[in-house]
Amino acid sequence: MTLCVALIDDQTLVRKGIRGLLELSEKVEVVAEADDGDQAIELVARHEPDVVLMDMRMPRMNGAEATAALAAAGHDVPVIILTTFDDHEHVLEGIKAGAKGYLLKDVSLENLIRAIESVAAGETMIQPAITEALLKGLSRQGGEFESADMPEPLTPKETEVIRLMAGGYSNREISEALHKSEGTIKNHVSNILAKFGVRDRTRAVLKAIEMGAI
Repeated sequence: MTLCVALIDDQTLVRKGIRGLLELSEKVEVVAEADDGDQAIELVARHEPDVVLMDMRMPRMNGAEATAALAAAGHDVPVIILTTFDDHEHVLEGIKAGAKGYLLKDVSLENLIRAIESVAAGETMIQPAITEALLKGLSRQGGEFESADMPEPLTPKETEVIRLMAGGYSNREISEALHKSEGTIKNHVSNILAKFGVRDRTRAVLKAIEMGAI
């Protein structure tokens, strides 16, 4: 199945470059483009893409603001933030706004396609290259993500799972990597969410980084 993508970036050359890159794959079709975040809601309503690729720094409305605006308007389309900026403030701003993925623009085509497929399937993709930035940000801004104290430590297997989750791997990919059934991995993920007292995979990864579990 071909996934439909909307691309929002204020730099025309960058936008055309990303589009040209994605057109090399038969798995993704770019169905709409915009040069500013304030066009995101209209774009999504008109074209109903499976995934939105969103630049972070744009005039009038940046990527985080546009992501939050989409959620406020009732659009649950997953957003991947694409940016050249890897400082912790922008990482946290994008994720707190509800982005399901966060990638630097130097990501390979293979990893970009994998990220699009993952978030379209309900997963989270946080590029490992930004882990250090997240660590720095959370050390300075701890407690901004609502979660309960962990009542018990993660098991060794749960630790393996959360590390792969932090790398953006889907449940299916984790099951293949650990040679376990997908149902078993889903149970591990549910246990991790419960132990961390969080609602989703993104906050689980952030909590794991904050607590030094990964």
